[in-house]
Amino acid sequence: MRSHAHPPTHATGLLRAARATTLRRIAGLTGHVDELVAASLGSNADDEHDPEGATIAFERSQLDSLVRQAREQLAEIDAAEDRLAQGRYGLCETCGLPIALGRLEARPTARTCIACASDGARRSRRSP
Repeated sequence: MRSHAHPPTHATGLLRAARATTLRRIAGLTGHVDELVAASLGSNADDEHDPEGATIAFERSQLDSLVRQAREQLAEIDAAEDRLAQGRYGLCETCGLPIALGRLEARPTARTCIACASDGARRSRRSP
């Protein structure tokens, strides 16, 4: 088993902060969804015939998408915590080299170093 690329206590702090931020984001977005649903319950109009209906449906769809993305972020945090427990956190899954601390501070769930992430992005742009 490989050792941590960065001190586990620092990584734990990064992941805890990311989890707290994501949970606050989910709570806030869920609150907005609840407010939107409550506001539309008082209305008799349906989305098809109400000029505001399409806007409400669009806004709800956007909020639902943002909640889904935040939940996916929580799953990424869980996976990063698993990597930390296994001694693989902070090591690039592609090349095995340490991921720069600055990258992990900006994106605590990063699985690849900047070089490998850039290579992957270039390859995906070339693929049809």
